[in-house]
Amino acid sequence: MDETLSAGTLLMLFIGAILAMAVGMGVRIVPQGSNYVVQRLGKYLKTLPPGLNFIIPFVDDVAARVTTKEIVLDIPGQEVITRDNAVIIANAVAFIQVTKPDQAIYGVENYEQAIVNIIQTTLRSIIGGTALDDALSSREEIRVKLKDGIADNITDWGITLKNVEIQDIKPSVTMQQAMEAQAAAERLRRATVTKAEGEKAAAILEAQGRMEASKLDAEAQVILSNASKVAIENVSGAIQGQELPAMYLLGQKYIEAIGDVAASDNAKTMIIPADLPAAIRGMLGK
Repeated sequence: MDETLSAGTLLMLFIGAILAMAVGMGVRIVPQGSNYVVQRLGKYLKTLPPGLNFIIPFVDDVAARVTTKEIVLDIPGQEVITRDNAVIIANAVAFIQVTKPDQAIYGVENYEQAIVNIIQTTLRSIIGGTALDDALSSREEIRVKLKDGIADNITDWGITLKNVEIQDIKPSVTMQQAMEAQAAAERLRRATVTKAEGEKAAAILEAQGRMEASKLDAEAQVILSNASKVAIENVSGAIQGQELPAMYLLGQKYIEAIGDVAASDNAKTMIIPADLPAAIRGMLGK
């Protein structure tokens, strides 16, 4: 009798355990910000919202747990060739939200990876049709084109694109080196041109200065010549053929010239005519 009770008790305990496990498997508590995708016998059945939900044990099962909160996708940097064959590196960040979990699960194998790939592909296509300068300066235009290009595609997967931002667009290392070399060459060219223009301006000013000096020297010689002419005319008018005044004037100039020669450091010997009046008459042609 005791053995029979023991077997019956064990059977009841086993059945109770099976029922408890079945109830546990049939109760699903979905946390806020999540949805559970349920399928029955391998086929989609329904989506469980947040809260307390019931399913049929051993028949229904939770195929996927999907977050309905916004998801931040970091788009890795990639090398992109612009329209003018320049290589730049571009990366982005996207904000998505799953609005229809069943479409996100059954529409694509891995919706996050699929969105990353489509963003990278679209970004390459947009930048590929843009020149380097425009790609570096028109980030907002590229962002708008990128958002418009992928928003409709991911809608079929039950996903809404909240926003997409271009994190960085910069030339590749090789391109940066080439741009720096080009900038250095341009600075050197400008410095060379500036130096050449300065030397040209200095040469022009120097030539103009020499021309002005020569002009002034010529004018001075003309003035001195006229002055000498006037002086000679005055002297000629004053002496009126008289020998003595002319001899006096010439003798005075002669003595001054001898004095200058005597004062010179290179003067070694000074010869003075014995008959100074006769020498002066020789100058006058007498």
